[in-house]
Amino acid sequence: MCGTDLKVRSRHFFSDGGPAPDVFVPGHEYAGVVVAVGDSVDEFHVGDRVVTEAHRGCMRCANCLAGGYTDCLNYGQRHKGHRVQGMTVNGGFAEYALNHVSTLHRLPDSVDFDAAVVLTTVGTVMHAFDILDSLLVGASVAVIGPGPIGLLATQVARELGARTVALIGTRDARLEIGKSFGADLVLNSRREDAVAAVREATHGTGADIVLECSGAPSAVDDALRMAKRAGKVVLVGFFEEPVRADLNHAVMNGIAIETVRGEGTGSLARAVSLAARGRLRTAELITHHFPLQDVGEAFDTYAERRGNAIKVMLDVSEDEGTHQ
Repeated sequence: MCGTDLKVRSRHFFSDGGPAPDVFVPGHEYAGVVVAVGDSVDEFHVGDRVVTEAHRGCMRCANCLAGGYTDCLNYGQRHKGHRVQGMTVNGGFAEYALNHVSTLHRLPDSVDFDAAVVLTTVGTVMHAFDILDSLLVGASVAVIGPGPIGLLATQVARELGARTVALIGTRDARLEIGKSFGADLVLNSRREDAVAAVREATHGTGADIVLECSGAPSAVDDALRMAKRAGKVVLVGFFEEPVRADLNHAVMNGIAIETVRGEGTGSLARAVSLAARGRLRTAELITHHFPLQDVGEAFDTYAERRGNAIKVMLDVSEDEGTHQ
């Protein structure tokens, strides 16, 4: 379960994100076992364990043909081939889900289903780093928001060679997880000036790269002020309402602002590769399991952060061994 699922349930997600089906099954982060394939499918076979991408572009518009299928120009137009599982078509909160073959990735035996479901989030992080069009090796990185995306971004930044990683948030328990994931500096922004601390840690210059993963109202302005001159800010989190930020600061300091949505640029395949090599820790993120019939309680647990909920899993099939 992802924060986007909460916005889908409340319909807030669709205010600027494309058309919403009247009645549909949510769930865009899921994995499972192939039980049937179409006549032309030879890439996968019944019994294969797979993880899924949420987005399937129309593969006919200019953006899709350039590889930007998460920004498909025919978003929501199912008759043209576009699909986003759990958003514009039925998703994974069900016993069975129908996916296009291009959205499937085979899971190695070393990656269980708990870890697999988190890989869609890792794909989003990989996509965020992709659009920077620069190597992370030797870069200073600041991550705002120690939710699943931010905690995974901390790990991925380390794996891609970042020199230093700072993690900023308001929940000490999550910041401690981030520290164990490789963050050099963890900052509770309720108790200290995170912008000043990041700038001090970078000898006054600011971070080369800032990922905003929280969706907090003040986070965009904070991200701009943490970034160095000619630095880069990537907005990954969704915001509940329009935000205020001093864009003059960005213009005067040559700070580039990028945004990402979902696991584009084939990034999920690379996330699977990282997991297969044992380079990702996911167990600390998975805090709760619920059977499918208790989906309402699962939503409430996630929304209210009961028991310090981070990732809440729906176990659909006992027979297939959800955790295997």
